[in-house]
Amino acid sequence: MNPVILIAHGSPSDPEPQEKALRALAEAVGALLPDREVRGATLAMPGSLEAALDGLDAPWIYPFFMAEGWFTRTELPRRLAALGVEARQLAPFGVDPALPALITRVLEAAARETGNRLSDSPLILVAHGSKIARKSRNSVYDMAETLRQNPDMPAVHVALIEEPPFLKDVAEKVPDGLCLPFFALRAGHVMGDIPEALQEAGYRGQLLAEIGAHREVPTLIAQAISRG
Repeated sequence: MNPVILIAHGSPSDPEPQEKALRALAEAVGALLPDREVRGATLAMPGSLEAALDGLDAPWIYPFFMAEGWFTRTELPRRLAALGVEARQLAPFGVDPALPALITRVLEAAARETGNRLSDSPLILVAHGSKIARKSRNSVYDMAETLRQNPDMPAVHVALIEEPPFLKDVAEKVPDGLCLPFFALRAGHVMGDIPEALQEAGYRGQLLAEIGAHREVPTLIAQAISRG
């Protein structure tokens, strides 16, 4: 079976924590796929991609990204080509068809914890956004539209970090409910920008962990790899 490399962007200013997190995720996925070798690498950690590719033949690449955008369509293929690697690249995490159901389960559990029904817990789905890469912005809107197709889903409000509608502005209008970071890894936006914006807005709702940190994510990734 072809080996697999999980690849994420990482954090250029502090690459080690996300590098460790991605390697741990790769280990968890590998435990579910005993017939495959699964490794992890972030683009931000110098030498990480090269080390992950070392000794592998015809690897599959699983992009642990939230959108099918510039990094997955341009930068990642460019880096692989520069290393002389021929690899099969799978669809990124953020567009996995199983992700909306996982998000729904996360929201239902969070609503129960507060003693509310999901339908009574308006959702802020917050993502990175981009003034340049439209795909990064569109991905979260596509997810919001998919979630809205569930008749039990509450009102879904998209908020962004890098462009309007900014999270602070959205949270001022939606001060209660649930806020879910549509992010793969825990970095500066998740740890700093999001809680700071919610605090400034006087948000009284529940801030959930980034969706990429959920305990079911290794299973979701393993299933995506098995589907090929």
